[in-house]
Amino acid sequence: MRTITVVGASLAGLYAARELRAQGFDGRLVIIGDEPHPPYDRPPLSKDFLTGKADEAQLALSDAEETTELAAEWLLGVRARALDPRGRTVLLEDGRTVSGDGVVIATGASARRLPGPQLAGVHTLRTLDDARALRAELTAGPRRVVVIGGGFIGAETASSCVALGHDVTVVEAAPLPLVPQLGADMAAVCAGLHARGGAELVTGIGVAALHGRTAVRSVELADGRLLPADAVVVGIGAAPNTGWLAGSTLALGDGVLCDDGCVSALPQVVAVGDVARVGGSRAEHWTSATEQPRVAVRNLLAGHTAETVRPAPYFWSDQYGSRIQFAGRRRAEDTVRLLEGSPDEGSFLAAYERDGHTTAVLAMDRPRPFMRARRGLKAAVPAGV
Repeated sequence: MRTITVVGASLAGLYAARELRAQGFDGRLVIIGDEPHPPYDRPPLSKDFLTGKADEAQLALSDAEETTELAAEWLLGVRARALDPRGRTVLLEDGRTVSGDGVVIATGASARRLPGPQLAGVHTLRTLDDARALRAELTAGPRRVVVIGGGFIGAETASSCVALGHDVTVVEAAPLPLVPQLGADMAAVCAGLHARGGAELVTGIGVAALHGRTAVRSVELADGRLLPADAVVVGIGAAPNTGWLAGSTLALGDGVLCDDGCVSALPQVVAVGDVARVGGSRAEHWTSATEQPRVAVRNLLAGHTAETVRPAPYFWSDQYGSRIQFAGRRRAEDTVRLLEGSPDEGSFLAAYERDGHTTAVLAMDRPRPFMRARRGLKAAVPAGV
């Protein structure tokens, strides 16, 4: 291969570029990004960056030395518009085209938005520009903040808003946040962090509408209640950025459909990170974005699936001064057993078990025991679980 195009100047895209050079590709490397910013770390956006503990320089994922070593052509601030049916040429919105021998798709995902007119004061939190806008609003004075969605982004944002002194209400449509990830028992424990931290949690009710003439003034719930709001943060999940691939021969369905080696329906096209549905699942986690590129690049350079990847999912979340860590693949039928501590103490390690095997581990403020349990997890889970 003489030219490889990485579409997406994301964490996964940067790791793919690193792997290409590390695995011996010395040809032309083009990295396309729809944002004007070089690759940056997203997890701090809802935490330290939002509260002012970290600045933009601390978010950077690479430095000038590495940029020089990568010897890549960076096309930033321009979106990919299409991929030609053969999968070798990327068409850009500004009319340019980039032709090559292989493509790495790392276009990530975009925050889902509520339908209806866009009012001032309504935010999502996915990109650096999103975080800049929300931070500017939160530092302008006391706000009544309503966070719609009690998932990790919503909970972390609520925690940051409380730390900044704002009045915060979290609205979650499900009976409890995080049940699909943690199960009802452990989700209830994590939901308790909101009350402990000083935010109000409203569950089991959806949002009917946002009200305000040009700027948001209140959030109407499905039962008619009105929550006063000076700022609203919408954290209702993300959708993979695959719209630009319509019309290509790639198989799409909640992401780019790939085999266990991140290889798409076209051997010269691989996908990594939030946009990739690898082996039947799509994981929006930092670890997936950093672990998939090594295997994807190897298979791209080989021209076929020479290696597969199926690491145990791992994610963490910092909320109200506590760190939640989870690793593994939990199913609804799994049982939970406390190994250390207790939820009442606010610090514990728990194992999810099925048929005598540990399938996942969860910890709150037990980082060292958790890492030991995580290391032993792979050996504890039988093949195919």
